[in-house]
Order: sequence, then structure tokens, then C-alpha cells
Amino acid sequence: MGPLSPMPHVPCAPDNVTGNGRVILDSLALPVMIVRADNAIGYVNSAAEPFFGMSRAHLVQMRLTDILPGDSPLFLLMEQVRAQDHTVVEHEVTLDSPRLRHDGVTVQGAPVMEEPGSVALTFHDFSAVRVLDRQLTFRSAARSVAGMAAILAHEVKNPLSGIRGAAQLLETSVGEADRELAVLIQDEVNRIRDLVDRMDMFSDRPIERRPVNIHRVLEHVRRLAQQGFAADIRFHEVYDPSLPPVWGNRDQLVQVLLNLVKNAAEALHTNPDDAAPPEITLTTSYRPGIWVSTGAGSQRVQLPLLVSVRDNGPGIPENIRPHLFEPFLTTKTTGSGLGLALAGKIVGDHGGVIEVESQPGRTEVLLHLPVVTEGRDTP
Repeated sequence: MGPLSPMPHVPCAPDNVTGNGRVILDSLALPVMIVRADNAIGYVNSAAEPFFGMSRAHLVQMRLTDILPGDSPLFLLMEQVRAQDHTVVEHEVTLDSPRLRHDGVTVQGAPVMEEPGSVALTFHDFSAVRVLDRQLTFRSAARSVAGMAAILAHEVKNPLSGIRGAAQLLETSVGEADRELAVLIQDEVNRIRDLVDRMDMFSDRPIERRPVNIHRVLEHVRRLAQQGFAADIRFHEVYDPSLPPVWGNRDQLVQVLLNLVKNAAEALHTNPDDAAPPEITLTTSYRPGIWVSTGAGSQRVQLPLLVSVRDNGPGIPENIRPHLFEPFLTTKTTGSGLGLALAGKIVGDHGGVIEVESQPGRTEVLLHLPVVTEGRDTP
């Protein structure tokens, strides 16, 4: 943390943020908050409401100490602004409390000219940028696997059919001992063919999309899980019933979410006996904050629908987290390492974003998805 080059004082006191000043601050995409000398919140702009998860009317009746603990680096920053009477900035700030959680935030504090002791705080949250950067990496990995799938399909599947046919002919014309070898050849050919078919899922064929009720998808996934691999795990469902439909492919969304729930269940089954009872929480919410560009036409698409799969397992090893969506990476003795790579590819095909947050006792996979908008009735 350190001072920036001198900048103009904020030209308004908290009580005077009206008229043109309020219009200008409300038009900013960055959250702005003015904190008085006694740490009472004097003003917040409209962008601060989703950032803090509270309405403006509620925030201006609180003190900053009601939102953040006293040892938050934000208070040290404000002390420096008040002592030095000029702008101070701090990068990679973590704002953590029972009310909110933001990592890697850049906070800029500036003194308010008309009211000594008041500080104007601006919050620059780069988490969405990091999510999109990771998503581009995931899509690049998926494209590499797609190219490999095309080569395998062309160069391997055709000769496999010939080998399988020859083995079937041999089975009918050889003795009992050799017949077992012919069957073994067929079994191995079938296994290789199944692997190639799995790789073919990474192809770049366009998907058929239509309005999908994400809650019905989640309910279907939960029933499948509880009747099989997650029969001993407690599920919590925290849904926003007012959500619009997802613009997507139902079968592929089931595939992605079932794979994520299965990963969570497998992680919970590795917990020691004295760990907390295993739980998986499925959550949906509406968060109009992420937009992505769809490519050449520079069309921007909003991803307001958030789907979360959270478990209270041991967490993902730190050395694995940066590589989670790379193909063939797995920590399971029987895993192929294609599950999360395929999930990233499918979510990317939907125009969405996938991210993972993990720490001991809490792992959460977040899907940011597009919704059906007025006039959208074809893929």
C-alpha cells in the first residue's frame, strides 16, 4: 500500500451528493462509498449495492464497522488518507466478513474536500476479469482436445471396425482356446472405440439450444445422484424461483451438473470419519454483472444466471487448482481427466463462464449462464 501522485480532492461532502454529482456517481460502473470521520457511511452510488449485497437505503444507515471487521485493511487505508490528506491506493485487498467476500480488489481512497475526515472509497473488482481469462484458457484446451478427437475419429475408428470384424470371423472358425482370444480382441476394440467416442464429445459441432428450466435440470440431477453415488449425502437446495429460463441444451446441462455433483460426492467420500456430515448445496440466483463478447461481431452477451454446486469436503489441492480444466488431469486412480475439461467446453459452447473456488471445508463450482431474452426464439 502506498500513496499515488496527488489527485484533486473529492468536490462534495456526503450530505451534498445531489443533482449532477449524484447523476455522475450513479453512472459509474465502479462502486463508490463515502465514509465519514466516525466511519458512518454517508453515501454510496448504485454500483455499490450489488457489490455489498445491500440496498443504498440500508447502507447509509450503517457504519463501515457493521460490514467489515475492525482489522480489515480498508481501515488502515482510510487512516493513511486522513493522515496524509491525499489519495492512497491498495491492491489485492480481501474484503471478508459474514456479509460479503471479495478477493483481489483494488481500493482507492481520497479525502473529501468539504468535510474533514471523510474518505471517498472506490472499489475496482478484477475477479470477473480473472474469471474470463481462465475461461479463455479452458476453451483453448478444449479446442486442442477437439482437434485430437477429429484425428482419432478419422484415423482410428475405421481400422477398428476392420479389426473387430476379423475377430468376429475368427471366433466362429477357431477352437475353444483361441475363441477366448478372439473375444478378448473384440472387447479391447470396443473399449478403444468407447474412448474415441468420449473424445468426440469435444468436437466443435453446434449445439441445439432452447429455453430450459434450470431448476428442473437440477432436480433431475439431484434425484439421479441420491439414487446412486450420493445416496448417503444430504442435499440442500437454495433456489430463486423467479429466474427466467436458461438458453441452452438440456441434455448437456444435465451432463455438466451431474458430473459436478459426482465430483463433489467423490470428494466428500474421501473425508475422514470425524469430518462434518457430508453435504452438497445446489444454489441458483440472478446476478446481472458479467458480460462477455461473442467474437467477431463484437456482440456482448449478459450472463446473469448463476448456478452453484458447493460441498463441504476437504477442498482441491492447491497445486491442482490452476490446472483443473486441462484435459487428462486427474487425481483419481480410475479417472480419465476429461470430466471438468468437458464441463468447461460445454459451458463455453453455451456462451457461459465456469469458475471454481476451493478451500478446506468448502469447494464451489459456479456456472454463469445466459438466459432467454425477449425475441430470442432460435439458436
